[in-house]
Amino acid sequence: MTRPAPPPRQRRDQEAPPRSRAATATVPRQRPAAEEPVRPSAQEPAPPPAPEPAAPARRVPWVATLASGVAVLLAGGPVTAVIQGTSWFGYALVAVAVVVAAGLLLHRLGPVVTVIGQCAAVLVVLTVFFADGALLGFLPGPAAFGHFGALVTGAGQQINTSTAPVAATPEILFLLTAAFGLLTVGVHGAAVLAGAPAAAGVPLLAVFAVPAALADQILPWWAMAGAAVGFGLLLVAAGALHSQLTGGTALVACAVVVALGVGAVTPFIGTAGRFAGDGGSGPAGSIGLTPFTALRGQLEQATPAELFEVRGLRRPTYLRALTLRQYVPDRGWEATRPAPGIPLPGPVQQQPDVPGDFVDVEISNEAFRDYWLPLYGEPIDVADLPETQWLYDASSGTGYTGRPRQEDGWRQRAILPTPSMQELRAAQGIEGVGLEYLDTTGVDPRVGNIAQEVIGNAGPGFDRVFAIQRWFAGPGSQFTYSLQTKPGSGDDALVEFLTVGKTGYCEQFASAMAVMLRTVGVPARVAIGFTAGTDQGDHRTITTADAHAWVEAWFPRIGWTAFDPTPLTDGRRIDPPYVAEAESEQANQESDQAEAAPTLEPQPADEQAPEPVTPEADQPEAAAPSAVSPGVDIPLWPFIAALVAAVAALVPAMMRIRDRRRRLAAVARGGEEAAGAGWEELLAESTDRGAECPPSDTVRAAARRLVREHNLEPDAQQALRQVIGAVEASWFGGTHPGPGELDVPVRAVAAGIAAGSGLSLRGRLLPRSVVQRVRARRSESQARAGTRSEAVTTR
Repeated sequence: MTRPAPPPRQRRDQEAPPRSRAATATVPRQRPAAEEPVRPSAQEPAPPPAPEPAAPARRVPWVATLASGVAVLLAGGPVTAVIQGTSWFGYALVAVAVVVAAGLLLHRLGPVVTVIGQCAAVLVVLTVFFADGALLGFLPGPAAFGHFGALVTGAGQQINTSTAPVAATPEILFLLTAAFGLLTVGVHGAAVLAGAPAAAGVPLLAVFAVPAALADQILPWWAMAGAAVGFGLLLVAAGALHSQLTGGTALVACAVVVALGVGAVTPFIGTAGRFAGDGGSGPAGSIGLTPFTALRGQLEQATPAELFEVRGLRRPTYLRALTLRQYVPDRGWEATRPAPGIPLPGPVQQQPDVPGDFVDVEISNEAFRDYWLPLYGEPIDVADLPETQWLYDASSGTGYTGRPRQEDGWRQRAILPTPSMQELRAAQGIEGVGLEYLDTTGVDPRVGNIAQEVIGNAGPGFDRVFAIQRWFAGPGSQFTYSLQTKPGSGDDALVEFLTVGKTGYCEQFASAMAVMLRTVGVPARVAIGFTAGTDQGDHRTITTADAHAWVEAWFPRIGWTAFDPTPLTDGRRIDPPYVAEAESEQANQESDQAEAAPTLEPQPADEQAPEPVTPEADQPEAAAPSAVSPGVDIPLWPFIAALVAAVAALVPAMMRIRDRRRRLAAVARGGEEAAGAGWEELLAESTDRGAECPPSDTVRAAARRLVREHNLEPDAQQALRQVIGAVEASWFGGTHPGPGELDVPVRAVAAGIAAGSGLSLRGRLLPRSVVQRVRARRSESQARAGTRSEAVTTR
């Protein structure tokens, strides 16, 4: 009978097992002759073989699997600050529960099947909740995938144009449901399938950190505590701290206390938009979260939040936070580097020589936190601010700081300019302002053509400004105010708004008017801040619903003057005296022309009607939330890259799990392969922990190394002697272990190795035994390729 060759990793002993006293300490003694199995004689029939016991069933990790789902839900606490309402939690709960259930049902089929099944379960949940025309009501078909694409597109548009908290639209709920489902797959894969619960902290951190970075408001204390509890629960339940349950519980308790302390000491988490400059001191570059994004996010809040209480304001006027001078085609207006500022608090300028009202205003801040300090009119002095924290840029009329701050309040002395219509008409030219406020680089020529048609024969300066404003917001305007803008068709966005869409909110109107003014020679910029708010008797209340954008045009010897092209009908619009004068003058002129005109039917050739109005312009319909122009870039690649990276990181760990289960199954079956499979598994356990046995070692030399490197306990050493005896008997004597005979000793030695040498996170994610095997196969493949190449060259 031919003996099977031993595994290449280990050289068998060339001599029979020694019978000395030293040998018996390592290898079980041979059975005496009386104990040798009796061979059946020819006359006596052999007894029927004992039935082979089935391989032990894989244990379902109920506690760890349930803990992974609970940890994801607890880590998702900050989502309450990102999405309005609580309806999102139901979708997240269903997604997590379905993934956990799939993990429990499929665990016995192996990690690969489990992960695939969980991903399929997430797809079914998305189909049931969000797809139309699903096959059998729950299977996604071609139409369902098309609808998913529209939902993702709509979610991308809402993310690009909103700030927290966003409305719980179907698009956002679809994205959230998919995210919670896939993140639960990742956490379950790391903590349960790969046996590395500490690695599950990476996706859990993503669940917590992404909403925390997006939420421009204080996170509730329980969000931080919940995330700490969830991660600690996962560590204990998944067995990472099983051997030290008391210490693990104490560690979790400490983490919760620290989280509560951080939540109490830190007044906020998140960002209102950072400067991204050249690395110099102070703010620089364009802000990461565009002002228009923050503006729209405030306007879309279901329940407006109170921001300021203002006292001392004699008449309604705009509260300016910042101004924008740089227009980038296809991207819009961007905030640029403020000039070196004047320190606040303190005087910022002498009383300007412009007509206006002198006021002392007191602003109480309820909830506004940003890089910008809202100010009225032409500031003269600003008080009640902390020293060395704020600066004032006179060129842009902006107060700013190097990091977001929320002050309790401040006082301001200012002039509210009130020039007359005639004074503005007399102030012509561009004296006193930089040429950057006339920059139209890259603007579509059609915008200038439209502006020229609108102003007609209007005089320079004020008359051109008034003509363009009246075209947007005056009587007979074809434009409509709405937060739901019309989708584009791929053409220039500004041209489409002026000619086709004609529906938008203050961003579109202010942006369009400022660009049009520049094309007709009027310096202009966009201002962002707030309208006058609501009169409460002794003060005015300003809320997030008062967030607004308007246009400021430059007039020599007067300065920047406000004009509002947005056709508001809710009472928030402010018409300064000079605009009211011009409106009255225009109405009188139109009345005189109507009286002087003969009552004749107009001839077609004499008609100078405005451009034909399409039915869409007459009755603008709000675009569906999922509609978006093809030019919008949806930042989905980070999610895809993170998912691919997470799956790739788990591949080596899954390969190790597969190898362990295959070998232990062979050990449990018994037979010719049992001893070799068990020995390979013990060597792999040792290699994973950095104690590799050289291939030149004999079985007994390797065994002594295992005892020494891993400090095996006496019970594990005794089990190792049984394994060595079975290996030598199988390799050299042809006597193979029976079913289940070697299962308990191999598992006992493996447990002893694990108890004596901890396995690091890197060791769990990148097992050395798997990495070395892959490298060995690659080296063999390269060697064979080199041999074939030499053979071909020789020929």
